[in-house]
Amino acid sequence: MNEIKLKGGHLSLPELNAIFTTIPQEFDVLDENDIVVWSSMNEHRIFPRTEKDIGKTVFEVHPGHSQGRVKAVLKQMHEGERNSISINIHKNGQPLNISFYSLHDDNGKYLGCVEVTQPIQSYQVKGSKWRNFINIIHKK
Repeated sequence: MNEIKLKGGHLSLPELNAIFTTIPQEFDVLDENDIVVWSSMNEHRIFPRTEKDIGKTVFEVHPGHSQGRVKAVLKQMHEGERNSISINIHKNGQPLNISFYSLHDDNGKYLGCVEVTQPIQSYQVKGSKWRNFINIIHKK
């Protein structure tokens, strides 16, 4: 079995794929030219991606109304003025967090960006301590 050596250990390709098809967050990775090079393709995606989206620019997979903001953030990342940004939006009445993280090699060279999207409604409710306790004792 092929293992992928990572900082902190190693994973097999099936383990790595299982991670990204299991966790509910969705990930999109852009290269240094803002081209989508990888997307997690799990059943939880709020913004669906297909194999056809790989190789497109980030602007081809984002809705027109958000392109100006995405372009501004990526420009700041390219120029080293910003390493991350986290925004909250609503889609179909559901609160979401979308975070962009600038990716760099060990020498500081800009490699691209990872975009992480996740629903946050369960993180925003009152009584979260009680909810956490219930979640711990309730086995799913």
